[in-house]
Formats: sequence, structure tokens, C-alpha cells
Amino acid sequence: MEQILANGIYLGAQYAMIALGLTLIFALMNVLNFAHGQMYVLGGFVTYTFYGQLGWPFVVALLASCVTLAVLGALIEKFLFAPVIRRSSREESTMLLAAGLAFFFDAIILLVFGEKQRGVPKIVNGVLNWDFRIIMPYDRILICFLAILSIVGFIVFMQYSKTGRALRALAQDRTAAQLMGVNVERYSMIGFAIGAMLAGLVGGLLVTITGVNLGMGGPTSIKAFMMVMIGGAGVISGAIAGGIILGFMEAIGLAVLSQYGDITYLLIFVSLMIFLAIRPQGLMGKPWG
Repeated sequence: MEQILANGIYLGAQYAMIALGLTLIFALMNVLNFAHGQMYVLGGFVTYTFYGQLGWPFVVALLASCVTLAVLGALIEKFLFAPVIRRSSREESTMLLAAGLAFFFDAIILLVFGEKQRGVPKIVNGVLNWDFRIIMPYDRILICFLAILSIVGFIVFMQYSKTGRALRALAQDRTAAQLMGVNVERYSMIGFAIGAMLAGLVGGLLVTITGVNLGMGGPTSIKAFMMVMIGGAGVISGAIAGGIILGFMEAIGLAVLSQYGDITYLLIFVSLMIFLAIRPQGLMGKPWG
């Protein structure tokens, strides 16, 4: 039981971080960023390049990943999503653009890094063995702690900073925020950059645990959408709750059904479909319409 709890906290923290960036972009712009998983993979490859290949300190490589993805996100919002949103009233336009970006990033990753699995040296070595109840490598404990710290930092930033308050106002009512003097275009770009930066941050953290490869983008996006739908689309606290719930569901499933392989994820998907049929707005979302 203690091992399942530890695994659930570890998985839930990293999943919540993945979902935060996606739900922030959706809340601000009503855009489902299908390329979010590919941004996560790009963050992992940036950290792999600077930390694993060039030998830079891990903290510097992680910072490079965050900055790279933040700049990329800002450029994507300014030159791609913003013009499409201005010129088209159909939500399908942004969805197709996001899907196209996902395929584009996959092609870039394939050309630059290839399709092989890439890994980096461990940040710390050793394994915690607490009376055989909890067995957890120290690097996973460190990554879990950094993920939780990042989530807390993000919440504090959104709650108390001027930029965070402007982003929350924009997410609640775009028109009212503009009437109150909020620069909608500027903060939309900042919000998209922060969402992409969060993807780069978690990608950089997890490359030290799972490595990174071309095929991780799609499954990561699917899990992110699952977490957002569980918690409620566009709700920050809902994304955190969705990530924790998915993490514990996966930890319990892998512990109980480990001998049955991928049936764990099948049961998770079935459970999600039943849940959404009963409550389509998610745990903390408002009813549609």
C-alpha cells in the first residue's frame, strides 16, 4: 500500500505538470493544443542535448529547455494562432492548426534527433529502501519534489503576480478583461509561452528518468487531454486534480494488474468514458452551454 501511494504521488505530480500547460492555453484562448506532447518531447531533447551531449550542468540545461520552449510558444501564438483566431470564427481552424503543428514537430524531431531512444546520466544515484515498504530511486524522489515545487510556484505566480492576475482575468472573461485595460494580445502570447514552458520543464525533468524518443508526443498529449477532461477543461485546479487522479489510477492499476500488461490503460480509458458520460464537464468544470 505504501509503495502504491509513493508511486501515485510521483506519477500524479508529473502528470499534473503536463496538464497545467495544456489547460492554461485552453483557458486563455479556447485552443486545444494537440502539439503539447510534442513540446514536451522537444523539452526533453533540449535537455538531452545540453546536459547529455554537451555536458552542461543539469540546472542550466533545464533552464535552456524552459527558455527555448517559452520562446517557441510565444512565436507560435503570435504568428500562427493569433492570426487564425482573428480571421476565423470556427474553432476547427485552431484544432487543425494544432494538429498540423504536432505532425510538423514530429518531422523536425525525426530529422534532427532520429527515432531512437535517448537518455541522459542520472542526476543522483542510489535507491531509498524504507523497510521494504517503499522502494524508490533517489532521482525519482528529486524529480517528484521539483515537480511539486514547480506546481506550487505556478499557483503562487498565478495568484499573486500582476501577470498571473491578468491571465486569470483573461481566462474568466476575455471581453471584460480587455475593457478593463488588459492587453489581450500581449497576455495571450505570454500565457501560451508559459504553457509551452511548462511542457519543456516537465520534459526536461523526466528525460532523466524515462529518456525521450519520437513516439512519446502522441501518448503524452492523450494523457494530458484525459487529465484536463477529468478535472474540467480550462480549470487550473482541475488539471492538478486530474493529474493526481490519473497518477493514482495508473499506480494502482500497474500494481494490481501488472501481469496483464496494457489492460491497465484499457480500464482507465473505460473508466474515463463512463465518468464523462455521467459528468461531461469534469470534476470542477462548469456545465457546457
